[in-house]
Amino acid sequence: MAKSRTAYQCETCGAMQPKWAGQCAECGAWNTLSETRTRPVAAARGGYAGADDLEPSRLADVGEGRLQRLQSGIGELDRVLGGGVVAGSVLLLGGDPGIGKSTLLLQMLSAVARQVPSLYVTGEESLQQVGMRARRLGLGLEELQCLAATDVDQVLAAADRIRPGLMIIDSIQTASCADLDSAPGSVSQVREATARLLRWAKRHGCCVILVGHVTKEGSLAGPRVLEHMVDAVLYFESDGSSRYRIIRAIKNRFGAVNELGMFAMTGTGLREVSNPSAIFLSGHEGPVSGSVVTVVREGTRPLLLELQALVATSHLNNPRRVSLGLDPNRLAMMLAVMDRHGGINLADQDVFVNVVGGIRINETSGDLPLILALQSSFRNRPLPSRWACFGEVGLSGEVRPVPDGQDRLKAAVGHGYEAVVVPASNAPRKPIEGLRVLPVTSVAQALDVISDDAAG
Repeated sequence: MAKSRTAYQCETCGAMQPKWAGQCAECGAWNTLSETRTRPVAAARGGYAGADDLEPSRLADVGEGRLQRLQSGIGELDRVLGGGVVAGSVLLLGGDPGIGKSTLLLQMLSAVARQVPSLYVTGEESLQQVGMRARRLGLGLEELQCLAATDVDQVLAAADRIRPGLMIIDSIQTASCADLDSAPGSVSQVREATARLLRWAKRHGCCVILVGHVTKEGSLAGPRVLEHMVDAVLYFESDGSSRYRIIRAIKNRFGAVNELGMFAMTGTGLREVSNPSAIFLSGHEGPVSGSVVTVVREGTRPLLLELQALVATSHLNNPRRVSLGLDPNRLAMMLAVMDRHGGINLADQDVFVNVVGGIRINETSGDLPLILALQSSFRNRPLPSRWACFGEVGLSGEVRPVPDGQDRLKAAVGHGYEAVVVPASNAPRKPIEGLRVLPVTSVAQALDVISDDAAG
């Protein structure tokens, strides 16, 4: 009988190396090789089900089927998941320690347990600790079934008896397979444990949610193949000093990606935030220089954000360029466009840009608001109150349209804004009651429109 051998696997790309090295030869990552035990090919294939006479099927002969979704009882989470958790799917939830992953899932389990049998498996806490948290959150304890275990085979044996519709594994880094020699949390253990849970979930139609640790860089710990195996990957984000939490889907086979869910951490757990725009808008008593409100698109929901800019005379040989919530390369491009096409030279000025609320703008609709905020701060001329703006700016100074312009305009008028500066191609064909739309085609025209209204 062939014996297993020791090898080293990269946690980033999954490449196998016969001996340890400081740098992975495949992807070039440093200090990512970890020891693992590999089985012979014959032994590795023996445990998989299947027949040798499988025949391919035409997609035209395969029925569409119907997704069976289970409501989580938390509206913002259902929004991110695309309408609820899907039976037989496997989800991966990552986030910094203490951000509220276990709290959110325990609240979800309490709501789902009223519909179908559910199981919470903890490998990091005792049952007493889980019970204390549930009591603090004011959750009903009668329907919550919990198991403190780390062996995957024992967990699946208990799940065979309960047959849950939802099972939570907290966390996948503590799960282990007894027939593997490596330590829990290693590449081989995490990969094999996830594979067994995935096969069991597909076979029994149970939704499994895995809690994953994150590295100091903010990415999910363990092999990158883990994100490819699961059906959805969710990230829990927070500003650190803020009590607000953001959950975002970066992969979802059953819904849209980049969808956003907002929560507020309270003494009784996480509370949904149904109107995130109210959080991100500071609500100044009057017009403020360097402040512009923009409308961005997060998944299927438009959000109103406040973009702030501060331009001050620099006393350094190399003026500072600080950008929080915006791509620094995008800021450099907009400064060059302002110099060339707007007649505003900020080469000797310190420039600081911030998106209020800790949100990061990942789309190009923030280009025009950024230029207007920089000009407002540099000239010390506040924009008119109750104004908003969005639009992409090209390197030749043209203002280009952005997707979903009508939805952005409706969101602006819904929050009481009276005027919006938009690309000419995004101007509505019919007037919107209570909203003044100012279409522009170039940066110079946008700066003139703002200056004229501010002066008037």
